[in-house]
Amino acid sequence: MKLHKFYLVFGLAAFLAGCSSKEVDLNSSPYSQADVIKDMGGSYKVGSPYQIMGQWYYPQEDYDYSEEGMASWYGEDFHAKKTANGEDYDMNSLTAAHRTLPLPSIVRVTNMENGRSLVLRVNDRGPYVKNRIIDVSKRAAELLGFKSKGTAKVRVEILPKESLALKQALVEQDFEPNYALYNAKDEAYSGEVPLPASLQPVDRNYLVGAGASGVQASQPKPATVVVEQKTQPASVAVVAPSSSGGKKFFVQAGAFSKQELAYRLSAQLKREGTVTVSQVEVNGNSFYRVRLGPYNAQADAEYVSGRLADYGINDARIVKD
Repeated sequence: MKLHKFYLVFGLAAFLAGCSSKEVDLNSSPYSQADVIKDMGGSYKVGSPYQIMGQWYYPQEDYDYSEEGMASWYGEDFHAKKTANGEDYDMNSLTAAHRTLPLPSIVRVTNMENGRSLVLRVNDRGPYVKNRIIDVSKRAAELLGFKSKGTAKVRVEILPKESLALKQALVEQDFEPNYALYNAKDEAYSGEVPLPASLQPVDRNYLVGAGASGVQASQPKPATVVVEQKTQPASVAVVAPSSSGGKKFFVQAGAFSKQELAYRLSAQLKREGTVTVSQVEVNGNSFYRVRLGPYNAQADAEYVSGRLADYGINDARIVKD
């Protein structure tokens, strides 16, 4: 029997405006995503080489893809029309068009002009304007901050694990449900784990239909930063840091006595913005705190703090440094 029959999902609510009931939630199981894509008439495809305006393009599976160039967006003129993999294009969904990547693929698009970053699902072909490497949906352009301008210099990077898992789900191949999901609750912890008070450790068996186990542990109070190491920027658009001086706001998601647990949580939260793991000293003991930010306004930090409740983190703190 296929593993996905037992696979349980703890996906966070999608950050979308005006989306339809058939929106693909990129935070859910690949099998759940595949079911929605198929329901919309979509499928997995790479495609044969093709020619547009005298230029040949060669679609291929490239899980090392990374490129910098210009992005544009497309909206009303294509809304509700068929995408290259058979779906109905929705300008309010978080999707994109690429000339050669497999359909669908999951990519991270970073606006290099303002630092905002977003994870998108590639389900269409294009753009064919010279010197442009990706067309994003209207909604994606709004979140990335270049809708009114029309174009922006971006970096496009494929997310190989997510892309391959979605492919396997669409072509009905079994795979072990152990690739990095985005919800912190999906991680399997063992032993004594100093998680935030609201975040329960989860036994791996729970992911295949058994019961949850584990105990809560208290969250130590943070102290002065000693060392910092940043993860890569993530999917949901965040306010770009300003060039002005002064303190900025951060959202502290938790603190850990084990470095690996801090990095594990930071990897789960990277979809919410730039995540920093900082080593701190508390009463002679080392802890590793996980923070998101910086944000210029407290309102932005409060918004991100509210989103962490979707991960089971209800006691995130807003700090100003």
